[in-house]
Amino acid sequence: MRAAAAAIITITTTMTTTTRTAGLLRLQAWLSPAFPTGGFAYSHGLEWAIECGDVANAPALQVWLDDVLRHGAGRTDAILLRHAHRAAGDVSALRDLAELAAATSPGRERRDESLNQGRAFVLAGGAWGTAVMPDDPAYPIAVGALAGTHGIDEDATTAAFLQTFATNLISAAVRLIPLGQTAGLHVLAALEPVILDTAEATRHATLDDLGGCAFRSDLAAMRHETQYTRLFRS
Repeated sequence: MRAAAAAIITITTTMTTTTRTAGLLRLQAWLSPAFPTGGFAYSHGLEWAIECGDVANAPALQVWLDDVLRHGAGRTDAILLRHAHRAAGDVSALRDLAELAAATSPGRERRDESLNQGRAFVLAGGAWGTAVMPDDPAYPIAVGALAGTHGIDEDATTAAFLQTFATNLISAAVRLIPLGQTAGLHVLAALEPVILDTAEATRHATLDDLGGCAFRSDLAAMRHETQYTRLFRS
């Protein structure tokens, strides 16, 4: 009996470990810079912030991204992603979330940034099988819904999503300031506690908690719409 029980425990543990590992592999693929969402084409208003002198070096970039993660789109998207993860498979709930996500965008380019990446993510994610998706889901809705469909841990998905968000913006800054790759990596390392704090702070957030106060970042995104010389789409 003991031997049989031990064998069952071993098999169960192995299956659980394999499932978690498969989920990690999928997250790494979906949130990799190589995944074709077009994230490299967007600066989230950072291009204007750099041109006007708000972000001129690595310390300023770190402060800027800290604010965006804690009080801006980082926090908002993390809340939306978590709710989409929990609503995976429920097309009506996901449709409502998609409409809400589109409405949270403070400007045209921010809205396009999220919706365009969401569409691209859904298209590319189809390689892992079909999932229930609303029409035109914003990026965090698409990621949350697909991860939830595959049973990938919600906390891990949220943290990985925020890490990718920060990485994309640091990559833009490396090209725009310009900033060395090593300096960019130091900024990313310094933001790790911020990413973890934001993921933790949004764990029990409701949709009524949506909102932000990263006003300078929002204004930068709006000003970018009419910026004369641009390398990025937002």
